[in-house]
Amino acid sequence: MKKILFGIFILFASIRFTFALELTHYSSSAVLIEPTTNSLLYEVNKDERRPPASMTKMMTLLLIMESIDNEIISLTDKVLISKNASSMGGSQVFLQENMQIEVEQLVKSIAIASGNDAAVAMAEHIAGSTDEFVNMMNDKVEELGLKNTHFMNVHGLDENDHYSSAYDMSQIALELLKHDKILNYTSLYEDYLIKPDGTKTWLVNTNKLVRFYDGVDGLKTGYTSTAGYCLASTAKKNNIRFVTVVMGADTTEHRSEDTTSMLNYAFTTYKLNNILTKDKIVGEIFINKGKAQKGTMSVKDDVTDLIKQNEDKSYTYNIIKNKIFAPINKGDIVGKLEVVDNNGKIVKTVDLVINESVKKHNFFSLYFSFFKKIINGYL
Repeated sequence: MKKILFGIFILFASIRFTFALELTHYSSSAVLIEPTTNSLLYEVNKDERRPPASMTKMMTLLLIMESIDNEIISLTDKVLISKNASSMGGSQVFLQENMQIEVEQLVKSIAIASGNDAAVAMAEHIAGSTDEFVNMMNDKVEELGLKNTHFMNVHGLDENDHYSSAYDMSQIALELLKHDKILNYTSLYEDYLIKPDGTKTWLVNTNKLVRFYDGVDGLKTGYTSTAGYCLASTAKKNNIRFVTVVMGADTTEHRSEDTTSMLNYAFTTYKLNNILTKDKIVGEIFINKGKAQKGTMSVKDDVTDLIKQNEDKSYTYNIIKNKIFAPINKGDIVGKLEVVDNNGKIVKTVDLVINESVKKHNFFSLYFSFFKKIINGYL
């Protein structure tokens, strides 16, 4: 009898737990992610392959931002609008053939108004053709290790073999957020596209949560009749950011409702422990054959731990040093640091980098160093 009662208790508890985490009601697939730890906090059919609609443009924007940061293009470059770009259907900002318009205006048009014509224009500007740009998109998919994504176009209109998943879309979103300037555009609820003749086109963000949910500053909506209503969203409050993705909702209101539900849960349940900042010196390392014998080490990136709101943790560190030989450049990886919580669990392993560039000893520097040691010995 006791076993039966215990079994009933466990079943009831598991049902309550399932209901407690039933955050989405209208989306076919969904994920909730904390970016700094890439923690998956909630998911429904996260790997299900579905048409991503205009969430595709997150990858388009990612390649654009990489091109800007790598100085391949600049925000002030003029882009010549082709007949192909100007004739794009779906959501558009009504670019005209042979118009010349700045990169920044096109980025804004993609990020805010989801302009298909702007996306095609930027793809042609960077890669020479949309086909070549799509190859770049799929190369990036492979680089990111995404298993359930393949692109056939730059804008997201339905096409055979054009698919992604909620989880893969979240990973593209995380990569895009590394280029934080994109938030200068995705966070705008409205703005204007300024055309060469001085006329303006009003741009209104397709992500209504930018206006109606405190902290939301991106990222990308999507809709086709096949894909349903999709949204990759991000919000930051109290020094913590979350990323959500919903796919296949039946209305714009329901995709917003599912997104809001996940964000509310995240912000009320979790907090970030900021353990170490990337400029924090954690020790020294010996440099073989270097003009300087020692260098200082710091963590490559900020070190954080995601914990529950009512949780408290302390940490210790294990430092693992590599054997280092000069020459070595500032920022090179020289070891690893293991972060251990008060339960003895390694919660994170991060790279350690050297904070100084150290040249290799040559014959004359070795002789001078040896001579100096002799003189100091006699002194």
